[in-house]
Amino acid sequence: MSESFSTKPKVTSFEVAQKAGVSRSAVSRTFTDGASVSKETREKVIAAARDLGYRVNALARSLNRRRSDLVGVVAADMDNPFRAEQVDYLSRLLLQQGFRPILLRGDPSADVSAIIGQLLQYSVAGVIVTSDTPPQQICDECHACGVPLVTINKQDPGSPVDRVQCDFEMGGRLAYEHLRTQGCERLALVTPETASFTVAGRGKAFLAHCKGGGIPVEVFKQGRQHYDAGRTVAAQVADRWNDLDGVFCTGDYMALGLLDGLRQDHGLRVPEDLRLIGFDDIQQAAWAAYDLTTIRQSRQDLSAMAVELLVRRIDDPLLAPQVQILPVELVVRKT
Repeated sequence: MSESFSTKPKVTSFEVAQKAGVSRSAVSRTFTDGASVSKETREKVIAAARDLGYRVNALARSLNRRRSDLVGVVAADMDNPFRAEQVDYLSRLLLQQGFRPILLRGDPSADVSAIIGQLLQYSVAGVIVTSDTPPQQICDECHACGVPLVTINKQDPGSPVDRVQCDFEMGGRLAYEHLRTQGCERLALVTPETASFTVAGRGKAFLAHCKGGGIPVEVFKQGRQHYDAGRTVAAQVADRWNDLDGVFCTGDYMALGLLDGLRQDHGLRVPEDLRLIGFDDIQQAAWAAYDLTTIRQSRQDLSAMAVELLVRRIDDPLLAPQVQILPVELVVRKT
């Protein structure tokens, strides 16, 4: 015995108007933010819409207005706790501002230009990019379309976009100074082989301060900014531990893998045999098993600054491109 399934016809605004005994324009005004409609009419329309199961087609309405309340969030490395927290903060803040976030993954193999191009087809109110730096061509296209584009921790694409980034140069200096105050004189830098703009900047700043202080430093590069890469590179660091006493790892996610590898795979004691400092201050860094000393960049503050720039750009499209730098701070724990 076969069963047939039917889809209930979509309720229209005309049907809502008939049931409420009002005009279609009254229905439209009821569901338009800031539109003028009497309390009595609004109550009638809402009651009729609820009874009929009517839902506003927000996307169709946005196409009529030529701009929606949708904001694209392009993010990569969602397995990294830092990125996951950042996207969570961005989504919450955008919702608080009356926007609807759309998350699109911008993994290393993905074409960020194509992703942003897809968003432009939906008349988005703006785009926030936390993955790869978008090419100048797509930035220019966003500018020509009047779509604000804000990047977080990305280099200047050479186009008029608003940017938020942490003070990675300050972070590299703080890492160097802390290791030196702990008596470390033979330092190492652990960083991904393919580092992002700010991650690479942290390492370069650290190396510059080592050179300026006349302190020898070894560089270990492995994989990407990931726990597994840290666990793998631990073998190389352990082989050299007699010649090292302090390590700066350019990201906490990688540093946790390094810490586990040094302790569990190679029997080294941290901080007794080797001191370690990370960067980011992800939640896991404070767990008792790690208690990682690190450089903190606030995901919440980065997100708030990005959303603020987006709203400011929407309100005043003629503003000169804005760049905001987020200070970082040392968080001293047990490593």
